[in-house]
Amino acid sequence: KKVLRQWWGREVFDRDGRVDRGAIARRVFSDERELRRLEGLVHPVVSELRDRQMREAAADPSVVAYVWDTPLLLEAGLAEDCDALVFVECPARERQRRVMRSRGWTAAEWARREKKQLPLDKKRKAANYIIRNTAGADQVRSQVREVLSRILAASSDGQA
Repeated sequence: KKVLRQWWGREVFDRDGRVDRGAIARRVFSDERELRRLEGLVHPVVSELRDRQMREAAADPSVVAYVWDTPLLLEAGLAEDCDALVFVECPARERQRRVMRSRGWTAAEWARREKKQLPLDKKRKAANYIIRNTAGADQVRSQVREVLSRILAASSDGQA
């Protein structure tokens, strides 16, 4: 919080002193230099947390898999650290509707963030498995179970 306040002042905090993620997003997604600066602050912290959790998981015999739900996985060069990549496919209109409803984004905000990512066809092509997130939650859960089973089977065969 201290660094964010030094960089951008009170305008990136709400009335209760909490970080206003929307205010930060408006700032960094309209200025590439500010985005890189924020990533330079956040990415090392996230990387250390991820590494620590991975070490803890590796030391726990009851953990059979560790799933990274990571934005910008390919863009950040993290794919090489993964045994398998799963691409969750959903039509653009549905993705937009969901984030507008759940996060309060505008269509312009959604489009701006989509542009900052690798094109989805490239992400899809890099994936080992594809889940189609176009139906109900039960169908998606069923696909997740099937993919996880296939990954675990490949891992036990030394193929993952």
